[in-house]
Amino acid sequence: MRKIVFILFFLPLSLFAQQDKVALEKEARQLVREGNELYNQLKFADAEVKYKKALEKNPDYEIAKYNLGNALSQQNRTKEAIKEYELVAKTTKDNFTRASSMHNIGNAHYQDKDYQKAVDSYKHSLRANPEDDETRYNLALAQEMLKNQEQNEDKDKDKKDNKDDKNKDKDKKDDKKEGDDKKDEDKKNDKKNDKSDPNKDKKDDKKEQKPQQGKLSPQQVKQLLDAMNNEEQKTQKKMNAKKERGKKIKQEKDW
Repeated sequence: MRKIVFILFFLPLSLFAQQDKVALEKEARQLVREGNELYNQLKFADAEVKYKKALEKNPDYEIAKYNLGNALSQQNRTKEAIKEYELVAKTTKDNFTRASSMHNIGNAHYQDKDYQKAVDSYKHSLRANPEDDETRYNLALAQEMLKNQEQNEDKDKDKKDNKDDKNKDKDKKDDKKEGDDKKDEDKKNDKKNDKSDPNKDKKDDKKEQKPQQGKLSPQQVKQLLDAMNNEEQKTQKKMNAKKERGKKIKQEKDW
């Protein structure tokens, strides 16, 4: 009696993983299609949800990233949109996809009135796809807007500088006027003081008549001369008295 031999064949785990990956990619594609339908119906927020779910299934799904950027841009969430476009532009190997991503980045910057970045983005797009007339047109438009923006900024700067200069001149005039007013006020005060004291000149005359320090008045001079004369007379009497005492005195006896 023969025995039946059962041989089991094991499939490699990588095969199951590959099947799972394929299934996830299929689900991601379905979600992107649903998102596109919502996008065409102008339901951009709902489309955004579908694209994000697709990326959860397949994080490297380039189309889902690009379309997510479009949905965000339509909701005026330009910074978030630019982030998605930049991821695609950096990772894609397709020049057309890179050109389209940079074109949309330029549109987002243009929408934010950042014309310099818009110009740079359009140039990058044209390097990837030089035949894109729409991008070339947008580039020319962004360059014109940038030029106008710079001219307006220069005008505003000139106006500000002129205003500052006028304010400085006004401050100088005000300072000069204030100084002149102060001088006039001082002159008025001087005149007022002169009028308020009618005896001022007389007082000044009396002050001038007073003897200066170190000088004698006529009265003081007379007093001094009189004192000197008196002193001289006293001195003369003393000298005469000495002379008398120096002579022999004739004695007379009394009988």
